[in-house]
Amino acid sequence: MIQSTSVEKNVEFECIKDCSQCCIEREYYPSKKYGKIGVLILPEEKERIERLAEKKGLTIKILPRIGTSRKKGSTPEKILAYQLMGSEKNGNTCPFLDTEGTDKSPHGGFPCKIYKERPLACMAYPLIESEPIILDQKCKFCKEHGNTDQNLNSEMESLLKIKEKMIPDASCIWRFATNIGETEDKKVMESGWILEDWNK
Repeated sequence: MIQSTSVEKNVEFECIKDCSQCCIEREYYPSKKYGKIGVLILPEEKERIERLAEKKGLTIKILPRIGTSRKKGSTPEKILAYQLMGSEKNGNTCPFLDTEGTDKSPHGGFPCKIYKERPLACMAYPLIESEPIILDQKCKFCKEHGNTDQNLNSEMESLLKIKEKMIPDASCIWRFATNIGETEDKKVMESGWILEDWNK
């Protein structure tokens, strides 16, 4: 069940007029130490996304995101997920967002250059993977309407596909620190693999 801050029911999710916020703003996760995260890309999506960027004449940066290993003293042996970083120096703005074109998306925001072929993580939005699954409260639609309970079937299917791929087959989980973010945060950000203690 999707948690909500509103009692309003059965509202179809749609982008708010003139909003492309989810494609622009990137956040620090799980803390500033790790830098800003990019759009989650599954290993089987990585090559396809790289080909789409090449086809569109775009330069993109894909970094690792989550890895696993059997021993703590090593680095990851397997990567469970990558991340597509933003095109700005501070990590913001998806490189596939057409911020320079004159055409607008159907909701009046900037259009996605690969909308029909976008990553599963984008298809799952505005759902956030947690227990229980919640709506992203930074999303303008979710702020206004709160609950979209029974109208997120395709988003839920996409999120479940991601979740099943993220089950680790090793005891050590690693998170990649991007060292990407705002200039004033550079002193706290790290770079490279950091061993996570997921058994807390």
